[in-house]
Amino acid sequence: MGLNIAVVGATGAVGKEMLTILAERLFPAGEVHALASRRSVGTELSYGDKTLKCKDLETFDFSTVDLVLMSAGGDVSKEWSPKIAKAGAIVIDNSSAWRMDPDVPLIVPEVNADALDAGIRKGIIANPNCSTIQTVVALKPLHDAAAITRVSVATYQSTSGAGSEGMDELWKQTRAIYVNDPIEPQAFSKQIAFNVIPKIDVFMEDGATKEEWKMTVETKKILDPKIKLFATCARVPVFVGHCVAAHIEFENEISAKKARTILRESPGIMLVDRADEEDPAFVTPVESVGEFATFVSRVREDPTVENGLALWIVSDNLRKGAALNAVQIAEVLLNKGIVKA
Repeated sequence: MGLNIAVVGATGAVGKEMLTILAERLFPAGEVHALASRRSVGTELSYGDKTLKCKDLETFDFSTVDLVLMSAGGDVSKEWSPKIAKAGAIVIDNSSAWRMDPDVPLIVPEVNADALDAGIRKGIIANPNCSTIQTVVALKPLHDAAAITRVSVATYQSTSGAGSEGMDELWKQTRAIYVNDPIEPQAFSKQIAFNVIPKIDVFMEDGATKEEWKMTVETKKILDPKIKLFATCARVPVFVGHCVAAHIEFENEISAKKARTILRESPGIMLVDRADEEDPAFVTPVESVGEFATFVSRVREDPTVENGLALWIVSDNLRKGAALNAVQIAEVLLNKGIVKA
């Protein structure tokens, strides 16, 4: 048997990764359907050792599937997720369309899987923002231990966070610089090759970008509404892998040594933190690519504030930051008996 699953937006970077991870994790799927817009119909996509042909979202019968992994953007999700839910399937949506809807659970399985116990009123579950996911995975066990009061984060986000167009632009601009061709930004507001852009998404009235706002409100919804969070989000010339420098203030005392012990034993986290001066250990985006874990390194006490710690958090944004988290939500639904194979 197994669950019948559809992946909407299957030809995109995250959609392809969803298919890969479903196969890698041996998810008990019956039929798996790859869906996208009409122009992608017939496109061949890999699913384990099988090849799927992309079907048309507009004409697909969603009453034939149990779960839909949606990664086709906010506008598509707003139009289609309610229709799909009405047809009887549960939608796990990767866009920002439903994240702050009070009737839609916003889930990171290692952090707040119990939020699904209250039910899925609209038949939709939201996948958080990529940087939010890796941040709350690292914050959750420390919050449980010492009660976080405030977090200041700076993110270093790869071009794949802007989709395949972002990665293509980094490649084209890098090549153009070496052959002395002109640079023409399209996916990003400024040159991304050999540069850092402190703007992701649009600017809001208070001077923050929407990406920074997302991190703030999503962390509160997922982890604790009392936590104060301030974010600065930047795009960096990396293909895959997001980094977060987090400076955390706690209500109660916690040492770096204690934090390392807690993080080492926490789900979803790989602690890589050795302070040996001759051979220090830390993680960069390159090491995170293709991995399931959220990596934490450079755990330090911050002497400038009372009960302060600093962390360096790295994750493959196409995996844990998007596709993997969605598949893990599906696994939770299965384990809780909310859906049955």
